[in-house]
Amino acid sequence: MLQISERGREMPPSPIRKLVPYAEAAKKKGIKVFHLNIGQPDIETPPSILDAVRKTDIRVLEYSHSAGNESYRKKLVTYYKTVGINVTADEILVTTGGSEAIMFGFFSCLNPGDEIIIPEPFYANYNGFAVAAGVKVVPITSTIDTGFALPPIQDFEKVITPKTKAIIICSPNNPTGYLYSRQEMEDLKTICLKHDLYLFSDEAYREFSYSGEYTSAFHLTGMDEHIVLIDTISKRYSACGARLGALVTKNKEVYDVAMKFAQARLSPPGLAQIMAEAAVDLPASYFNKPKAEYLARRDLLVKRLNAMPGVFCPNPGGAFYAMARLPIDDSDKFCQWLLESFSYQNQTVMLAPATGFYGTSGLGKNEVRLAYVLNLNDINDAMNCIEKALEVYPDRTEVKTMENAGVIL
Repeated sequence: MLQISERGREMPPSPIRKLVPYAEAAKKKGIKVFHLNIGQPDIETPPSILDAVRKTDIRVLEYSHSAGNESYRKKLVTYYKTVGINVTADEILVTTGGSEAIMFGFFSCLNPGDEIIIPEPFYANYNGFAVAAGVKVVPITSTIDTGFALPPIQDFEKVITPKTKAIIICSPNNPTGYLYSRQEMEDLKTICLKHDLYLFSDEAYREFSYSGEYTSAFHLTGMDEHIVLIDTISKRYSACGARLGALVTKNKEVYDVAMKFAQARLSPPGLAQIMAEAAVDLPASYFNKPKAEYLARRDLLVKRLNAMPGVFCPNPGGAFYAMARLPIDDSDKFCQWLLESFSYQNQTVMLAPATGFYGTSGLGKNEVRLAYVLNLNDINDAMNCIEKALEVYPDRTEVKTMENAGVIL
């Protein structure tokens, strides 16, 4: 009898997309669904970068260099300088989205059976990439009560074994929105140097830092050989469908090995590189408007959530995600119920259950991730839906109150 691979069996479903059939069914019933489940911004892609593709005189759409067009990589050098990162074009490998950069990094630096430490909750697809690479994810838990700050360095020390080869972080963070401080990044540097570990730094949201200064892994001194930076234009320019990212490293051996994987897949998307090259020419002021918009959306969403009885949502320091603790005991069940059995004024909300963002079984059962990628009116209507849903949800948990005071905590 034919069998599928063990790798296929172990591949986890996406917590972001697994409820799509329920959302589609709700829409067929005429219910409007507010998509707060996925980081798909509604910010307009800059028209000038789309025009760059339209105006290009292309007679044959050829393969690019496996590392990406040299002209684009040189443009990226100038972009990185604006954020305090000094690299050369020969240290940049253009990839098919940030996803491929993560895959190339794992394949190049880690052997099957090696371990990678990830503060949880974490970007759910790290799990899938680890399965594909045969790598074991070792989670260390950050908590909603601390706003998902980096766990103490002692927690890293406790789980390091001879098989530990790397740490991966995302800052500003997906799914929590947490922005790692300079000190937290320095702490990561200390442990990577002490134990000779790679540091994978996913910096897809650097432009959207609100509560402090963004610190790149490349801002750390003495770490050049250890750093593999993961990047993408998806969020920066609201161009998710372009599928264009980058792996950046000063470690020549890592780069040369990653290049072999890049050659095996031939080349990154050609039209997207034309678009992304034009994006580098956008003025620095371009980011002012989307950043201000995301900040306004964050403030509204967090304020509305924390005003709901039994709900707690820490204030995210960056990106466009928030994690909220709800008075429920099964976020997967609640998120499905919202789509399958609930509507308010013929509207409902699609959320991402937090369970899929944890590596430790049983965590995230009363948490959800919300992406504030919709306009303020839609976010307000979505919050109305969540508020009403929690009032009538049949499996709502009891809200703890101060003894003899009747004050909701």
